[in-house]
Order: sequence, then structure tokens, then C-alpha cells
Amino acid sequence: MWIIAALLGLFLAVIVIRAACFRPKTVPCTDATPEPHDLQAPIDALQQLVRCQTISSPDPTKEDENEFQKLIDLLPRLYPKVFATCTFRQLPGRALLLNWPGKSQDAPTVLMAHYDVVPVDPEKWTVAPFDGVIRDGCLWGRGTLDTKATLNGALSAAEHLIGQGFQPEQDIWFAFSGGEEVNGPGAANIVDWFAQNKIQPALVLDEGGAVVQNVFPGVKAPCGLIGIAEKGMMNVEYMVLSSGGHASAPKPGSPVPRLAKACMALQKHPFKMHLTAPAAQMFDTLGRHSGFGFKILFANLWCFRWALDLFGRLTGGDMDALLRTTVAFTQMSGSNARNVLPPEAKLVSNMRLSPADNVRSALDYLKKTVDDEKVEITVLESFEPSRVSRTDCEGWDKVAAAVSENWPGCIVSPYLMVQCSDARHWGRISDRVYRFCAMDMTNEERATIHGNDERIRLESINKAVGFYIRLIRKC
Repeated sequence: MWIIAALLGLFLAVIVIRAACFRPKTVPCTDATPEPHDLQAPIDALQQLVRCQTISSPDPTKEDENEFQKLIDLLPRLYPKVFATCTFRQLPGRALLLNWPGKSQDAPTVLMAHYDVVPVDPEKWTVAPFDGVIRDGCLWGRGTLDTKATLNGALSAAEHLIGQGFQPEQDIWFAFSGGEEVNGPGAANIVDWFAQNKIQPALVLDEGGAVVQNVFPGVKAPCGLIGIAEKGMMNVEYMVLSSGGHASAPKPGSPVPRLAKACMALQKHPFKMHLTAPAAQMFDTLGRHSGFGFKILFANLWCFRWALDLFGRLTGGDMDALLRTTVAFTQMSGSNARNVLPPEAKLVSNMRLSPADNVRSALDYLKKTVDDEKVEITVLESFEPSRVSRTDCEGWDKVAAAVSENWPGCIVSPYLMVQCSDARHWGRISDRVYRFCAMDMTNEERATIHGNDERIRLESINKAVGFYIRLIRKC
């Protein structure tokens, strides 16, 4: 018995000592001195960009090409020094590409954004969504956060630096797409152009993480989350056919109960947890800043993976999405009459694929878990998880340093982006692709992205400009 007690004591000692030694890593000191720039011009520019109703849709007949062209025509007027200095070209798919020549061309930087936006229901907005109204210290409008503020921040920073006589050490490319919200071809066409011209980026930056608070267990400090990968996506249809019939005499195994059983099987048996590189690096970085109880967990994942798995299952949300492929049932259809059994019933799920899974393996898991040959499972559309980018290179160091300098005191960490972006296309030619929205956002502000009353604080507009000034100076 004493041997068991001694082993247990040793085990507990190892756990506690590892947690006690799990301290924040030393980070280099950064210069947080802001560079003065025109504070009003970026606000005025973004206001005009918001007034362009660049709504993208899977149905091209619902898009107004005049509004997209209106925005494109505005750019040289809003950023005249940029267009006087940079070469400008348009590629198919509403893709815009500007090249700012550097002193060298062997390690270029690509700064991305998209200028299309999702549809709105004006009746549910406090102000008109495309009027560019300034109220309560905020600029209101669709696209203020996602992602016209990013486009404006990058070009306003370049406008300022060109006015100061600055020339980057390496070429800088601005790559903007007008169809990101509908998985349009613009960004892919830009990557194809880079590949054809044998241009190898040393750094690519798109939308993704931000400076946020209260997003990690036990960490109260602001966290600057930089995505180093993003999950893949699958839309899947589950269909059951029958001969229909009157609802007064239902037969066993009709379509709706079969689909309900399939749905519950996938809810009760979620995909296996995987501690992928982006999640592991995030836990290793932010876990060191958490309370001691959480340090015990994150410092000892070699024996507490089960606890992390359970925590993710119980809490759901962002934490669970970091750990596994998720299945969210989003649509259902059945009979067109209340007293008729459906001859055909369907469910649709939207899935986000962990970097440890792929479309083929995920589909196999669905079929194995549902285990009903009468439930036809079909992939409607999909794309694989992105390539995981490096954090041991100058590209990462430049972005991380710019975040630290622009938001002093925030904890910079890699993370796995659970949404999709145009950045995934660049994995074909680079392993230095990062995802960061140049702003700090509250939970309330984050909720307005793709929602009602989207808006950005005026100070955030200029913080974005400051971030890009710092980043471009490093490139």
C-alpha cells in the first residue's frame, strides 16, 4: 500500500511542480511609441467605402456591379499617393492587386482584405446600414468591421508613409477581393497570378484574429490572437426517401424519425478531439497566463487530455471548435402538408474540419456513425483545412511585434481560426500566412459582424492604421 501512496504522491508532486514552472515566456521589449498620422482622413475614407453597397450573393443577379465599380473608382481619389506610387491591375473575380516597389523583391509581403459584404435587413438596424453614419463615437455600417476597415487601414498607412518619403525594404502587395463572402474566385486568381509569375511571399496577412478579452479560461489580459491556420468546411445533406402516405397510418422508419436518429447519433458521438499544432501553441502560450487551476491542466496535457476533451464537450463554443471537427445542423425540410408523410425529408449540416481531418475522412465518419443505409449522405460543397503556417520565422515575428507595439500589454498568441477566409488559398505557395484583424473588439462588437448594427469605434479605425504603419516599416 505504501508503494501506491508513494507513487501517487510523486505523481501529484510532478503535476504541481510542472504547473508552478508553467510561467509566461519572456518576450522582447517593443517600442510602443505611436507614429503621428492624419486621424481624420482614414475616418472620412472608410465612411465613403461603407457607402458603396458591395453586397455579394451566390446569385449574381442579386449583385449590383455598379456599386462594386463605384468603390474601385473611389480608391485613387481616397488614396492618391498610393495610386501614384503603386502599379494597379485588376484580375477576374473582382480581384484588385497593387504593387508598392521596395528596395528589393526577393521577400515580398502581401496585405489582404475583401471589400464585399453580406446582405442586410435594414428594418433591424438602428441606422441605415450604408449611410456611413457617425454616432456615439462609432462609424456605423455594413463592412465597417468585415473588412473595409482592414482595406482602409492598410492603404491609409501606405498613404501616410509614402507622404513621408518612405520606401519599404521589400515589395509590398495589396491584394483585395470582391467575393470572399461567397467563396468567390478573386483571391484564388491572385494566388494563381503569383504562382505564374514565380513570386514567393515571405509574409501574407489577412483577416482573422483580433485583440480580444475573456476568450481563454483564466486569462483576463487582452490577447492578440493571430491565426496560423483555418479549419476546412463541408456542407452535407442527409436525405431519406419513402413512398409517403397519409399521416393517420404512419409506418415504422419513416423519413423524419430516421433523420432525427441520424442527427442524435452525431450529437452523441462528436468527432475525436485532436490537439493540432495551432491549438497546442495557443494553450502553451495563453495557458501560462491563466490561474493555477488551469495551469495544472494546460501544463500537464500529457495526462489530462481527457479533461480538456470533456471541458470542450461541456462548454462547446470556441473551445470545442479548437479541438475537433464540428457538426452544426442548420436546415431541415419534410412534407409540404401537415397530414402527409414526407416522400422525401432532408437535413443539412455545416461542418468545420479540424486540420487533423479531411473531407474524405469526415464523410467516412458520418456514414459510420449514422450507420443507416437508407440515409443518403452527400457532400454539397467543401474545401480542405488550410496549411499550418510557421511561427519560427521573420514573417511571424514581424506580425507579432506589430501587434505588441500597437496594443501594449496584450498577450500575442497563435490560434486556429474556426471560420473561413481567402487566406486559405495562399497555402499553395507559402507557409507564412497569418490571419489578424487590426483592431481590438469587444464581444458586443464581434457579435455585429454579419449581424445587425455593425459598427467600429473611431479610435479603432486609426489603431488599424497604426498597426499597418508599424508592420510596413518592418517589411
